[in-house]
Amino acid sequence: MSIQDSGKIAGEILKKLEKYTLSVKESRIGHVVSIADGVAKISGLNDVSYQEMLEFQNGVKGVAVNLEEDEIGAIILGEYLGIRVGDEVSGTKKLLSVPAGEELVGRVVDPLGEPLDKKGAIGAKTFYPLEKIAPGVTERQSVKTPLQTGIKAIDSMIPIGRGQRELIIGDRGIGKTALVLDTIINQRLEDVICIYVAIGQKTSRIAQVVSILEKNKAMDYTIVVAANASDSSALQFIAPYAGCAMGEYFMDRGKDVLVIYDDLSKHAWAYRQISLVLKRPSGREAYPGDIFYLHSRLLERACRLSEENKGGSLTALPIIETQAGDISAYIPTNVISITDGQIFLEPDLFYAGTRPAVNIGLSVSRVGGNAQVKAMKQVAGQLRLDLAQFRDLAAFAQLSTDLDQTTKQQIERGTRMMEILKQGQYKPMPVEKQVVLFWCGINGVLDDIPVSRISEFEIKYLEFMAQGHKDILDDIKKTKKIAEDTEKKLKKATEEFKKKF
Repeated sequence: MSIQDSGKIAGEILKKLEKYTLSVKESRIGHVVSIADGVAKISGLNDVSYQEMLEFQNGVKGVAVNLEEDEIGAIILGEYLGIRVGDEVSGTKKLLSVPAGEELVGRVVDPLGEPLDKKGAIGAKTFYPLEKIAPGVTERQSVKTPLQTGIKAIDSMIPIGRGQRELIIGDRGIGKTALVLDTIINQRLEDVICIYVAIGQKTSRIAQVVSILEKNKAMDYTIVVAANASDSSALQFIAPYAGCAMGEYFMDRGKDVLVIYDDLSKHAWAYRQISLVLKRPSGREAYPGDIFYLHSRLLERACRLSEENKGGSLTALPIIETQAGDISAYIPTNVISITDGQIFLEPDLFYAGTRPAVNIGLSVSRVGGNAQVKAMKQVAGQLRLDLAQFRDLAAFAQLSTDLDQTTKQQIERGTRMMEILKQGQYKPMPVEKQVVLFWCGINGVLDDIPVSRISEFEIKYLEFMAQGHKDILDDIKKTKKIAEDTEKKLKKATEEFKKKF
């Protein structure tokens, strides 16, 4: 090589060196010390925050949940079998967040917001943190707008308001999920965004739920967040928080949201599993000491915001599965004390043919009549009284054969009221139809109709009212009360129908 050529090469190298800028990339690296059941212990990441996202060297994400002196505990959000002891782990300086926005409506996603329905990428632009401090007292307003479930027994005696937390509790297989699906279907005309969170359920069961919602055109305003039974405990643990964060996006924009957690018993099991692997001290029934805080920090996020904060609401319907009807067990009593009432489903009623199998005596709504329209209040008070007397007298009547006429009459009326409260699955009823039906019950219209013909009376009467006297139903729907002249029309129409029936 000539001197001229080597000088040329040296000149080019000098030019490149002049253009070169030194950049320092800071990264925090730790190493996996141990791994088991989707939970890893990591050393070397001293400055990681609680709930910070971590990245393992194979690309799988994790989240820090235990911050100890020498190491941190992290749950792995994905396939953990490819992670080995000694693998590198880096902190991301980002808290765990999930996508939120209109793009999610009508989709089935996992707890990280990834699609499960094969309808393509979601492309949400907004992300909401999984954990968030619940709105304070001054940011809220009282619960006073009804959330109509379309279920007669609930709307009349255990009303749910927008922003309320109402627990649905009962044994396995007696209609808890059917109850919430009816409620979702009934929001078709109510302008409420629904989020159904399935925790630890069979994939076939979740597919069935999605199919029912699609058949009833309810997926148009519903998001399904699914953590299947085959998913890791970590995904089952974050699922309800993910559903809540997605709902908060709409609430912050002044919309009404309904979130269903199906169910929190499995959520508690998943958290217990994570805690035991992390070697946290266990307490009653092997649950960790902070199991109450686990559910309270989730359910406290349900509220109705004040008008200054756009007045949106997030209503929570958590589900708890009991063992042999025992509502005094650890998790049921915890969640009962956090919520604003409970709807208790009883196996004996279910097997006796009362569907939905709501036990009116043990169920309660702490919001009460505040979450009812005036028309429902006008009929529900007497209905509740009739059923309370019926429960007392029915127990007494089993002991005695010789009953006076008044007692017999109260038992007869109570029997008919119980019959009225029966309802088919996936057939929610508008509030105005419920009101006219209960009006018939409390005013003795059904007293002389055989119990076996009550359901027939209900179908034909509502058809008659919808076709021939739609103005009465429209008036109740519009004014939300039974005015004096409306009641006169209702009485006349009912007498006319009864003559034909």
